[in-house]
Amino acid sequence: MALEEKERIIIPDDNGEEHLFEVLFTFDVDDTGSSYIAVVPVDQKDDEEVEVFAFRYEDQANEDDLSLFHIETDEEWEMVEEMLNTLTEEEAD
Repeated sequence: MALEEKERIIIPDDNGEEHLFEVLFTFDVDDTGSSYIAVVPVDQKDDEEVEVFAFRYEDQANEDDLSLFHIETDEEWEMVEEMLNTLTEEEAD
């Protein structure tokens, strides 16, 4: 049985240092037309507790590029957390 290869992306921090992240999931919100991505640092993915990072994103003309935006409203955070909880419960089943 082959393990599915997770998609990985590189995200630079505020200092310009690049960090490798594994994509947990992406989803779109039809009401707002926004897309979201949740990622975990590759070097933490096997830890018992990992820090999940979530961003709103937009595709760029170059298919390999994304523009990431910090989630700034409580409503957006609640929506992302709800989606994360739903996906986590599905994986546990």
